[in-house]
Amino acid sequence: MNRFPRPFRVLLLVMLGVVLGAGLSVGPSVQAERRIAPEQPVAATDKPMRWQDARLLAEVLELVRKDYVDDVSDEELIEAAIRGLVGDLDPHSSFLNAEELNEIRISTAGEYSGVGIEVALENGAVNVVSPIEGGPAALAGVLAGDTIVAVDEVPVSVENLDDTIDRMRGKPGSMVKITIARRETPQPLQFTLARANVQVHSVKEKLLEPGIGYVQISHFSETTTPDLEKAIAQLKRRNGSELHGLVLDLRDNPGGLLEAAIGVSDVFLEDGIIVTANGRAADAKFEMDAQPGDALNGAPLVVLVNGGSASASEIVAGALKDHHRATILGQQTYGKGSVQTVMPLSDGHAVKLTTSRYYTPSGVSIHKVGITPDVVIDAKQAADAPKVAGIDYETGLALGLLKDDSTRDTDRPIRQSSLK
Repeated sequence: MNRFPRPFRVLLLVMLGVVLGAGLSVGPSVQAERRIAPEQPVAATDKPMRWQDARLLAEVLELVRKDYVDDVSDEELIEAAIRGLVGDLDPHSSFLNAEELNEIRISTAGEYSGVGIEVALENGAVNVVSPIEGGPAALAGVLAGDTIVAVDEVPVSVENLDDTIDRMRGKPGSMVKITIARRETPQPLQFTLARANVQVHSVKEKLLEPGIGYVQISHFSETTTPDLEKAIAQLKRRNGSELHGLVLDLRDNPGGLLEAAIGVSDVFLEDGIIVTANGRAADAKFEMDAQPGDALNGAPLVVLVNGGSASASEIVAGALKDHHRATILGQQTYGKGSVQTVMPLSDGHAVKLTTSRYYTPSGVSIHKVGITPDVVIDAKQAADAPKVAGIDYETGLALGLLKDDSTRDTDRPIRQSSLK
């Protein structure tokens, strides 16, 4: 005799299938976050799920299915259950649908097909932060500060920025019409653009003065390390000789690929541990070491950080600080000391799951703590200070440190981590 009504049994079997399927279809990859990788089986957990727990979950699903005020499909219920299960673990784990997974691929690959503009929601409007150099929008004359009013004559919804972004993307060569409002122009402007493959570069550089360079990294993607190497080479060419110092700006950099953080750190380090990590799975335990070669040949380095510097930014700052290769200047960093692995599932969905906690070369976890700068700057004082000759307060302080050539303390020993 069956103890459960048929819909209840079906939901119970579906949930058991979800539980089993999740364990068989994951594939390690690193985003700090780890890169998305092909699927690989993982070891089963030590203890199987109790059937009573699976029954409780199925019972709740069936109650919602039968008695909730609005009709909800089984697919919606299952996805909501999975999102709740993963999302309740920590703020950085999540269940991803195909669109969300594609967003991660774009942000980490540094390339997509669209019109080539960075947008943000500001004061109830979708504004152009920056047209990407060489992209369709920049070539057509779209400017930073423009407001996007409509895409293909469909008014922009400020409640759904993702929808606006999706409609501007598409296959290379396909056409899209963008309507823009510009402050000094009374009538809206219309641009008909051919979508194209756009490279999103995360590195910008300039010479602050002869011999001293400035590099800003906005996020960490697959192109960040080679772009950083090119930026330093470009600064040397402009300077006509080797650099005497460099300001590396990681302020408001939310992170990105773990591999990119390791690569950026390695650009400035000759040897030693960059980062170690520890987790339950075998591939969640690792140590990454620097290879010989310092792009600055030992020239002084100052790294700018603030409360928006997180994850991969903190890996770089922590490695350079622990090895006394740089002076860290600014405010306490965010404190995201965990690594997320994006695990593709069989149906186009994926799970982004926290799989490791990482440690700086001295063996310290910065999770929920952050990195304390060598030179702490009051955030309000820095925000209120006027720019001088186009240089903000913190960059000016970094420039002063580099001129004094007093950025490194090489006498302090570093404790090598025993974590492998």
